[in-house]
Amino acid sequence: MAPGLDLSDSRPLETTNRPDEWKIEQGLHGAKIPFLDQTGDVTVEILPREEPTPWKEGGSADVVQNKDEEFKQEREGWKGYVEWEAFPEKKVKAHKILERLPTRNPEYQMGPIPETNPVLEGTNFKKWHHAIAGGLKDEPESSWNTVLKEKHPEMLHLLQFPYNGEPPKRLTTAKAVTPNNLHFVRNHGGIPLIDEEKFSFDVDGLVNNPQKFTMKDIMDESRFPRVKKMIKMQCSGTRRIEQISLYAGQGDEVPQAPWAEGAIGNAEYVGISLKKLIKACGGLKDGAKHLEFYGADTYFKNNEAMNYVVSVPWSKVKANEVLLCWKMNGERLPAIHGFPLRVMVLGYIGARGVKWLYRVKAIENPSEAPVQSKEYLYFNQQVGKHNQVPTDGIQIQEMPVSSAIMSPWQTQAVIHNGSIHCKGWAYSGGGRWPERVELSADGGFSWYPVPLENMSKKHKFAWRIWEIDLPCDVEGWIEIVCRTWDNSLNTQPLNVRAAWNWGLHVTSSAHRVKVYSINKTKPATAKKLALFKKTGSPLAPITWPEEFTTQTMYEYKSFWEKHDPRDVDD
Repeated sequence: MAPGLDLSDSRPLETTNRPDEWKIEQGLHGAKIPFLDQTGDVTVEILPREEPTPWKEGGSADVVQNKDEEFKQEREGWKGYVEWEAFPEKKVKAHKILERLPTRNPEYQMGPIPETNPVLEGTNFKKWHHAIAGGLKDEPESSWNTVLKEKHPEMLHLLQFPYNGEPPKRLTTAKAVTPNNLHFVRNHGGIPLIDEEKFSFDVDGLVNNPQKFTMKDIMDESRFPRVKKMIKMQCSGTRRIEQISLYAGQGDEVPQAPWAEGAIGNAEYVGISLKKLIKACGGLKDGAKHLEFYGADTYFKNNEAMNYVVSVPWSKVKANEVLLCWKMNGERLPAIHGFPLRVMVLGYIGARGVKWLYRVKAIENPSEAPVQSKEYLYFNQQVGKHNQVPTDGIQIQEMPVSSAIMSPWQTQAVIHNGSIHCKGWAYSGGGRWPERVELSADGGFSWYPVPLENMSKKHKFAWRIWEIDLPCDVEGWIEIVCRTWDNSLNTQPLNVRAAWNWGLHVTSSAHRVKVYSINKTKPATAKKLALFKKTGSPLAPITWPEEFTTQTMYEYKSFWEKHDPRDVDD
C-alpha cells in the first residue's frame, strides 16, 4: 500500500467531470491534461494555460504613430516586403508592439484536428501582421488570394497563413514530375508580389567586389551559363503526423502543420550556379565560409519581426549545388514559389531554399538568424521544453533516406486477388538516390523488392516514384511497411520512436500503413462477397453489420451434427 493511503477515508468523492472528460482521460485531447508534479510530499496538478480573450488592436500609438510610414514597403513594385534586417531601430519598435499582444496556445498539438480545409487558420501570424500593419496589413488576405489563384483546387491547405499546403495522396505521385499547382508549399510569412522590372538583389559581405544584380543580368547567358536540373524538395516536417500521433512535441514558432506524406515535390528548375555569381564578384575574402540568403517575406519569432534568413556552407556552393532559379517546370516561378528569384539547395531541406531572394551575404560562420540557429534542429530524444537549448540540436541540412506509401491509405480496406497494389515515393538526400525499394505485408518480417521497371528514372537530387503488386495471402488487419535503400546502402529505422525528436523533424522511419485485407481468392470470401452484392448490403465501412443472415439454422445444426460441441462431459 502506498505511504499515507487511508482505506477508511469516508470523505465524499469529487464530481467535477467535464463534458469531454472521457476524451481527456483517453489522451484524445491531451492539450487539456494537467501536469502532475510529484516532486513534493503531495502530488500537485499544474493546469494548462487558458486561452486568452479575443485579440483587439490597440495600445501601439505611443510606439508608432504612423505605421504606414514607419513600416512602409521598402521598394516600389514590391508588395508585402518590409526590410527589417537593415533597420534595427525598426525591429525594436515592432517588438514593443508585439509584446503587448496576448499569446495563444498552439493551434494544433495534442488536440483534435479541425475537419476543415484550411485545417488551421494561422491566428497568431495573422494577428502579428495586422498589428504591425504598414506594408504588411493586408498580407494574410493577399497571400490567400495568391494561393487560390495559383494552386490546384484540390490542394490540402494545412495552414492558411503563413501558407502550408500539400496535394492529396492520389495526386502526389500521379506524375514523376510534380505540376507547379500541385507542388507542396511551406511558407514562413506572407507572399510578396514583386514587379520583375523593379527587382534587384545584392551580393555583399565578405566578397571582394560587392555588386547589385537584376534579373536581366543573371539571365544573360553570355555571362552566366544556365543550369537545368531535376530537383526533389521536401520539408523536414514531411510525415510529421506520425510523430505527433504517438508523441507530441513543440517544434518551431510556426504552428506545427500536421504534414502527411505530401510535403514533397519533384520539379525541373532553370537558373544559374551561385558559384558563378560569387566568381563575378571577385570571389570570397579570407575567412568567408558561409553564404547567407535573405528573403523578402516577414517572419515573426518570440515577438521579434525579421526577414527570412538562413545560410549554407561555401563548400556546398563551390560544388555547384546551390542554384538561383527563375523557372519551374518550364514556366516562370509562380509567386507562391518565390517569383522572380529563389534559391534551390540540392539535397538539402526546403528551409534552405529561400524564396523572393533579395540579398546574398558572404559571412564567416553559419547564420545566427533564428531559422538557422534556433529552428530546424534535431534533438536527442531526452531533450524537450524542460531542458533544451538550441546548441543541443544538430542543424538539419541533408535529409536521410526515406519513403512513403501513397496507396492504399491508413486503415483502408482492400479487396484483392492475392496481391495488394501499392504506390509511393522514395528519396535520399545529399546527392544520393534510392537504389531499391522494399515492401512487406507482414509488419516487416518478409520483404519484396519493387521491380526496377516499376520505378521512375534515377537522378542525383530527385525522388523515384514506384508501384508494386505486393503478395498478400492473409486476411484481416495487416501492416504494410515500406523502406528504401540508397546507393550508399543507407536505409530507414524501422519504427517511428527511433526518429522522434522535440522539433518534430525528419520522420525518416519505415512507413507503416494498417490495411484490412480481404482476399477474394479465398472461396469463403468470394462466396460471401457475392452475397453482399446480391442483397445490396453495405460492405463499407467494415464496422457495419451484415444486413442478411450469414448462416441458416439448418446449416448451423448440420455443423454440430458433424463436430463435437464446445463443451465436454469429462
